Amino acid sequence: MRFYNTLTKQIEEFKSIKPNYVGFYTCGPTVYHYAHIGNMRNYIGHDILEKTLEYLGYEVKRVMNITDVGHLSGDSDIGEDKMVQSAIKENKSVMEIAKFYTDAFFEDFKKLNCDMPDIIEPATNLIDFYIEIISDLLDKKIAYKSGGNIYFDISKASNYYALTNHNQNELLVGVRDDVELDKNKKNPGDFVLWFTKSKFKDQELKWDSPFGVGYPGWHMECSGISIKYLGEYLDIHGGGVDNIFPHHTNEIAQSEAYLGHKWCNYWFHNEFLNDESGKMSKSKGKILTVSTLESLGYNPLAFRFMCLNSHYRKQLVFSFSNLDSSVNQYNKLINKINSIKDDGILLEDLFDLYNKKFIDYISDDLNTANAISLIYDILKDDKVNNHTKLELIKNFDKVLSLNLITQTTKNENHEYIMKKIEERNEAKKNKNFELADKIRDDLKNDGIILLDTREGTTYKIEG
Repeated sequence: MRFYNTLTKQIEEFKSIKPNYVGFYTCGPTVYHYAHIGNMRNYIGHDILEKTLEYLGYEVKRVMNITDVGHLSGDSDIGEDKMVQSAIKENKSVMEIAKFYTDAFFEDFKKLNCDMPDIIEPATNLIDFYIEIISDLLDKKIAYKSGGNIYFDISKASNYYALTNHNQNELLVGVRDDVELDKNKKNPGDFVLWFTKSKFKDQELKWDSPFGVGYPGWHMECSGISIKYLGEYLDIHGGGVDNIFPHHTNEIAQSEAYLGHKWCNYWFHNEFLNDESGKMSKSKGKILTVSTLESLGYNPLAFRFMCLNSHYRKQLVFSFSNLDSSVNQYNKLINKINSIKDDGILLEDLFDLYNKKFIDYISDDLNTANAISLIYDILKDDKVNNHTKLELIKNFDKVLSLNLITQTTKNENHEYIMKKIEERNEAKKNKNFELADKIRDDLKNDGIILLDTREGTTYKIEG
């Protein structure tokens, strides 16, 4: 298994700390708004990495945080907590905002066939542990108090710029253009570990601490949660490329200062999904979510299919014409697989041959586009009988998670269903909507759900 390690700036062979076990931490959502499809591309990439490792025989323990406090509107620790801003705007409590948008996130997460992490921890659940870490850093004089806040002194960190290749002369105050310099800092790059009430107006989420009443900085939660549930040594830490600096850079600094040794061996980052005007962002106003796509008639898995046909480290431009093309390809592939009658015996030599090719592709920095192309090669190969084709595709879908084989294994009446779809289409054309609805409802009673898309009607088997 080889993938690109942001820390070393190269593709390298993955070696877990413990044999056949992977500790994998994923930066979760900041639940002040809906997650747009650009965010979700990131989680598809992490889902593929986890499932690839499992396909190769690893046991993966994956932990994800939920940022429900501490993520400010400015990248240089200037501004207000995004959760508080959203609560005021929507006239709700912070916890009501957090629950609503957490539920919305995981609803879209599941629609994309992403596996739920083993542990999902809101940042607000581990306040005492963050205080313990910050107290330790103060005792070591790696952190300091200034202006009511506790700051991490990056001059005390070992190789602070390792993840980014910055140097002190090229220091960025933040990754946004509108950041301001915090005059309480000894160094421009120092970051806040704990905010007190002396800095911001009174807010709902705050806790007693030896440093004053307040709340933890954004970066502290990920260090605390990952160490709490995955221990002092972490195999893989993942996130989007926009997390590299300052978030992941700061995580490394504070975690290794607390632990006293190297913390994480591999850093895995997804590139952006852009719209035609540039990077998708919640700050632009109206955002496009997976649920929005579904409401427009798109199967969420067609979006996953579109993402997998591009490499996770390449920027991908979203447009509805690109999505329409992916829908068309995805539906054709599904229908082709559904047309296969399961007969014959497993041809083990051919199964092993194609399975090895699949492993080679996904093990090569998660080359999902080649893995999908391999399915087309199998379908065209006359030497491979139907049963072997279906078994191969079923196995590949453990990683791809495109529901490629579900319809075939649970329903042998594909031709009948397609005939009923044609009858329904004809009824709708003749404005006989009563008949069209009856055909749809009869199929639904049999566990067959019709999916009307821009490219036509397809179906899925319920359950």
